[in-house]
Amino acid sequence: MSKVKKAANPAIQRDYLPEAGVELRGKEGEHSYAPASAEEEDGNKVNTGKLLEEVLGRENLNLAYKRVKKNGGSHGDGMKVEELLPYFKQHGENLKQTLLTGKYVPHPVRRVKIPKPDGGIRLLGIPTAVDRMIQQAIAQVLSPIFEIVFSN
Repeated sequence: MSKVKKAANPAIQRDYLPEAGVELRGKEGEHSYAPASAEEEDGNKVNTGKLLEEVLGRENLNLAYKRVKKNGGSHGDGMKVEELLPYFKQHGENLKQTLLTGKYVPHPVRRVKIPKPDGGIRLLGIPTAVDRMIQQAIAQVLSPIFEIVFSN
C-alpha cells in the first residue's frame, strides 16, 4: 500500500481553505504526488519524462487551451475559462516546473448535485479551469497511445 505525502513545499499550499461541498483528491483529504518516473513490477525505473515534456509542449498546451475554451462549461473555482490565457502567460513556466518535478497538486474539485429524472441525484465533480486544461493536455498525448490497444 502506498503512502500519501503531505505537501512539504509551502509554495504549493493553497491560499484558501476548501469550502463545504469541495472534495479533495487523494486519500483522507490529502493530495498524492505522481513523480515524472514510474517503477515497473521488476523494480526497473521507467522514464516518462519525455512523455511529460510532450504533454507540456507549447503546441499541445495551446491546443488544450483552445479545446477547453471552446468547450466552455463551469469551473471549480473562481477562475473562469476566459481567464486561463492571462494566467498561463504569467504562471505557465512555474506550473510546468511543478508538473515536471512531480510537485503539482491538483486543486479541490467542486461538487455539484444533478437531479435525476427518477428523483435521485448524481454527484458531479467539476475541476478548476487550470486542472481542466492540464487534463486535456494529458489526454491529447495519452489517448493516441492507448486507443490502439483498446477493444473496438
